[in-house]
Amino acid sequence: MATVTMWWNPSCSKCRDACSLLDERAVDVAVVRYLDTPPSRKELERVLALLGTDDPRAITRTNEPLYAQLGLTSADRDEVLDALATHPVLIERPIVIKGDRAVVGRPPERVLELLA
Repeated sequence: MATVTMWWNPSCSKCRDACSLLDERAVDVAVVRYLDTPPSRKELERVLALLGTDDPRAITRTNEPLYAQLGLTSADRDEVLDALATHPVLIERPIVIKGDRAVVGRPPERVLELLA
């Protein structure tokens, strides 16, 4: 089985729930604490491609106060990507990656799509 990687925030209940679902199925998960080790812009673009989208808002926490403070509502794609790379708190979670696919685990059960 391909390695499963999860962008993880330990204080996030959705991350913990997704991890539990994978643990119940004995899936080895490589956890990346993305707030401590933020993904590069290149990595963000790679994950967007794995998600099948070019829109960085697909992985953006648009309800995060910082999103509005930075004026990202009217920002273009590049500005949003730069903000995600600089302020990883804006990245939606969890993001789970397996091989050439990825899902945003909202709801957490979405991570099971990667096991099919």
